[in-house]
Amino acid sequence: MKLARYAADPARSKGREFSLSDEGERGPRNAFQRDRDRIIHSIAFRRLRSKTQVFIAPDGDHYRTRLTHSLEVAQIGRVLARALSLHEDLTEALCLGHDIGHPPFGHAGEAALSEAMAHAGGYCHNAQGLRIFTRLESPYPTHDGLNLSWETLEGMAKHNGPVSGPNWAIAEIDAAFPLDLGRWPSLEAQVANIADDIAYDNHDIDDGLRAGFLQLDDLMTLDFVADQWRSVETRFPNAPRDRQLRELVRGQIGLMVNDFLEETTARIADVASADEVRDADRPLAGFSAPMREQERQLKAFMYDKLYYHPDQLATAERAREVIAKLFVAYSQDSETLPAEWREGLPPEDPERSRHIADFLAGMTDRFAIDQCTKIYGKAPSGLSNV
Repeated sequence: MKLARYAADPARSKGREFSLSDEGERGPRNAFQRDRDRIIHSIAFRRLRSKTQVFIAPDGDHYRTRLTHSLEVAQIGRVLARALSLHEDLTEALCLGHDIGHPPFGHAGEAALSEAMAHAGGYCHNAQGLRIFTRLESPYPTHDGLNLSWETLEGMAKHNGPVSGPNWAIAEIDAAFPLDLGRWPSLEAQVANIADDIAYDNHDIDDGLRAGFLQLDDLMTLDFVADQWRSVETRFPNAPRDRQLRELVRGQIGLMVNDFLEETTARIADVASADEVRDADRPLAGFSAPMREQERQLKAFMYDKLYYHPDQLATAERAREVIAKLFVAYSQDSETLPAEWREGLPPEDPERSRHIADFLAGMTDRFAIDQCTKIYGKAPSGLSNV
């Protein structure tokens, strides 16, 4: 497929932090294809299968995890990139890697690590993702990290937009391999960001309905969702309710995808290059104003009815306690750490706490629960509410 003039071009990549001269070529892949493949083959990516998306350590196997969510984001991202003639492989790499820095228990785990790391520069899952890919996940003999291309690292660092006050982890990476943090990222990164929104806005509805935390009557208070539901009932009046609900979610995704493509196509009509994308004074990929408002309303609804549901908050607090207790244990007694992590433990802060946070952030939900039980004799009960 011919790339648009504003697309990222692997032939013009700004390269990698470390030379590839010692690695050789492994198949007919461009730089962005190699990045995507390195992410997929990483241990950190595999761990996403047992990390919280919405529900913590769910007993049912139909609920989304960070891994299935990332795959769904990548599917939407590829569709958007292809329609806009962007580089699909770069978009896919960014979609697959966007959540790699999430600790166990999702935002509850991140809140616990942020509190525990307040004296050592704090914790940010986006920055941790960069740290994993540049320093921690190290399968190669000659350098640390996966040695991803500049464009992939740039997209991960600022898919939400320019970074004016980078935390310590991003600042360290930027000092070693400058990522031009003050400019907008590529369109591929902006697409990955929107694909994430489209995926979780709608798939979390699916999971929330399945778990009984959301009710259809509540969703009908959102006019644009009610319009979709009336359309579903009109077109499929005799279909079973569960199939109608899944059609509702698909319809919502289609509505957002089509709006995004129409709005973004108009914004980039006169853009001549990828550099112009980065020099813009606003994101060039996004929803129309009416869809932005609808999406804002949907997010507010989801926080009220699902993410901040009393049962969810109670479970999140118990999960936060697991991470907090583990951080204390590892900080006070290094013998509680596995040998391979104990051997590299720095003697002083902030490096010591950051090392412990690296270990904790890499855990899956169930491994964290097992470690808490191993050290303290038991973990808080009620760590799954579905």
